[in-house]
Amino acid sequence: MSYKDLFKRVITLISSPAKAWDEIGQEEDRRKVQTGFVYPLIGLCGLSVFIGTLIGNAQGASVAFQLAMTRCCALFVSLFGGYFLAAYAIDQLGKKMLGREDQYELSQQFVGYSMVVTFVLEIISGLFSISLLHWILQFYTVFVVLEGARRLIKVERIKLTRYTLIASVIIIVCPTLITIVFNKLSVILN
Repeated sequence: MSYKDLFKRVITLISSPAKAWDEIGQEEDRRKVQTGFVYPLIGLCGLSVFIGTLIGNAQGASVAFQLAMTRCCALFVSLFGGYFLAAYAIDQLGKKMLGREDQYELSQQFVGYSMVVTFVLEIISGLFSISLLHWILQFYTVFVVLEGARRLIKVERIKLTRYTLIASVIIIVCPTLITIVFNKLSVILN
């Protein structure tokens, strides 16, 4: 997936999730989400945080570079680990709640594209300080997840609301949980 296609997919997922999920459902290779969507967006998030930290830091160049690298690494770890943790949790949710067999690749695809709001907000907040707005806008993930659960996962209507809310919490909380653990470990190891 080229960056032009990547940005089209991001814009479509945010502006018209139903249409985007219909397109995603036609993809044959479910693992394409990692190399074509998740990894490039994690890279853009890291680049954004790196640049934003360098620009917004009035300390010395070496201190600013060290801080930028630390924040960039923390973001990489949280998004990368959060993606895989959420995919595992969503797969377990599908087994328990929907009675599905192991569909880890489908869960990875679902989580990867559902994290679009998180990725976009991380890119923006890396350059600008929008911490309160960041958490408010994060709730748009629920709508993206709802459409994905309906069109890609094909959750029954009776279980749709409950599945959507649980999956949304998992997708929003997992990167944050990894960040907290990483920050605690960083303090302990320093």
